Amino acid sequence: MELDALFLSRVQFAFTIAFHIIFPAFTIGLASWLAVLEARWLMTRNIVFKNLYKFWVKVFAVSFGLGVVSGIVMSYQFGTNWSGFSDFTGNVIGPVIAYEVITAFFLEAAFLGIMLFGWNKVGDRLHFFATCMVALGTLLSAFWILSANSWMQTPDGFEVVNGVAVPVSWLEIVFNPSFFNRFTHMVLAAYLTTAFAVAGMAAYMIIRARRRGRETGESVRIEGARRSLSMATAFAAVFAPVQIFLGDLHGLNVLAYQPTKLAAIEGNWETQAGAPFLIFAIPDEVNEVNRFELGIPNLGSLILTHEWDGVLPGLREVPPEMRPPIWPVFFSFRVMVLMGCLMLAVGSWSVWLRWRGRLYDSPAFLYSCLFMLPSGFIAVLTGWFTAEIGRQPYVVYGLQRTVDAVSPVTTAAVASSLIAFVIVYAIVFTAGTYYLFKLLHRGPDEHEPMPGETLAERPKRPFSAGADRLQGADRGATG
Repeated sequence: MELDALFLSRVQFAFTIAFHIIFPAFTIGLASWLAVLEARWLMTRNIVFKNLYKFWVKVFAVSFGLGVVSGIVMSYQFGTNWSGFSDFTGNVIGPVIAYEVITAFFLEAAFLGIMLFGWNKVGDRLHFFATCMVALGTLLSAFWILSANSWMQTPDGFEVVNGVAVPVSWLEIVFNPSFFNRFTHMVLAAYLTTAFAVAGMAAYMIIRARRRGRETGESVRIEGARRSLSMATAFAAVFAPVQIFLGDLHGLNVLAYQPTKLAAIEGNWETQAGAPFLIFAIPDEVNEVNRFELGIPNLGSLILTHEWDGVLPGLREVPPEMRPPIWPVFFSFRVMVLMGCLMLAVGSWSVWLRWRGRLYDSPAFLYSCLFMLPSGFIAVLTGWFTAEIGRQPYVVYGLQRTVDAVSPVTTAAVASSLIAFVIVYAIVFTAGTYYLFKLLHRGPDEHEPMPGETLAERPKRPFSAGADRLQGADRGATG
């Protein structure tokens, strides 16, 4: 593959969007999680929910800031690296992105200050309203961004006049054929990402507290971690199956509107009835075959057509230059599915442990939650790889090829900007990530006093009620 301006521009955009999507995928769910915590605090006046809110809002602030910084960079690349795309789609994509700024970003900016700094400066109801508005803003942002991206996947509501896409129906543009499936799938993916991040951190805090309590007998608080683990795993148990159902609907939509992408996802070279679902294979793009296939007969057709002998398209239906790269699409999809299956397994396991009253006492389960902490981020990234690489060789599916969308810039110019991005992102995101890990290591239970206790008094107390409960749980877990 030639290292020309087109290839380097694709690498640069992939690099920046891969960094960026991590943070919105977390903050969309985290904003709603904060709204739930504050609602529970207002309803119960349980100090645990207030402490959890004050802890997670710091994580939200850092993640939100990193997401904004990385998102601004991408918008400039539409002009610097992809002027052909901007010329062709500017009348459609430009207003949609502007709606995102006006309705979502401004809403978040207006209430973010109250949410972060107004806890003791405004009333409880106004502060809760601000938190809800920030959560709504994150959802509105996802709405418009997914609308724009879905239009690039399944363009509708326009006509081409003098080589430029011109809006005809804004309803059809915004609510294009793949929008509903992609929006619901992405939002729930963000919620599950947050749920497993919260569950993983809660499990880590419980494991750490258990070890510290056994070794030193010092005051340990885990009530916040227990609440977090309970709420996060309950959400996963309910909505991991829902996400699989939404993924099935999304697959049906891809079959209807992007059959070549589906053929790459499934690794199908020949159009066939009763196609298998390939658990593993090594696609050979030169000879147009799969090596070392391991599949389940007819399952691919059953999943995607809901018929045992349903017909699935093959890659040989189109010439090689019209196919997406097979390897990244094929394998990224399977990693995403694996993450979804693991989420379902952990959610189901939590239901069984909750029923037995041992949700916090199973070391295997706690370590599984800790292991699953990055699962949502992995699923989101591989899902986006599947969607975006699977759209190739088009930047607007069926209308504009990626090679026609690139700006007339030199290879050296793109290479230098790519190197600069790598260096700056490494510095900024390393610092941000380091601070996030310090916050997460500290945990929600250690920075707020217990009811009736000051921070100065806390070290004098040899053992807390939380540690007493923990010791009892340890004795019960070890028999």
